[in-house]
Amino acid sequence: MLSVLSLFLSTMFSVFRSRAALQVENIALRHQIGVLRRSAKKRPKLTLADRVFWAWLSAAWADWRSALVIVKPETVVAWHRKGFRLFWTWKVRRGQTGRPAVSQEVRELIRNMSRANPLWGAPRIHGELLKLGIEIGETSVSKYMVRRRSRPAKLGGHSWTITSNNWSRWAS
Repeated sequence: MLSVLSLFLSTMFSVFRSRAALQVENIALRHQIGVLRRSAKKRPKLTLADRVFWAWLSAAWADWRSALVIVKPETVVAWHRKGFRLFWTWKVRRGQTGRPAVSQEVRELIRNMSRANPLWGAPRIHGELLKLGIEIGETSVSKYMVRRRSRPAKLGGHSWTITSNNWSRWAS
């Protein structure tokens, strides 16, 4: 009785869905039926292609959880995460690990430019390096700039900051 009521309600709600959403749900359900048909025992045998299909479908279709019957949604999320880890492991092994190294000459040039021009920040030095044809990121420029200690500006032995104690001295 409960399954008949569930079927009736899902049919009623399908009237309000778009045609594309119904077609995607139909593809997802047909895929699960195919997996169950080729599995002999209680537990469905999912291939790598099945896992990739559901990982892709979870990213492409917002309502994928409602059509999933043969495995838990958490399992599909775990497959997606595992695929992400495998992709980045493969990418790192190919030799493309993060930012390219900055040569010693470029690092010294950045330090010299920041010493010679104390008012220049990383964006300005980055722009000047690009004009010279040196391809480097702005964050890398800021990493290799010379750090300065900042001191408050003084005027006649007094700081520019006015506190309540010395306000009367400044107000008169």
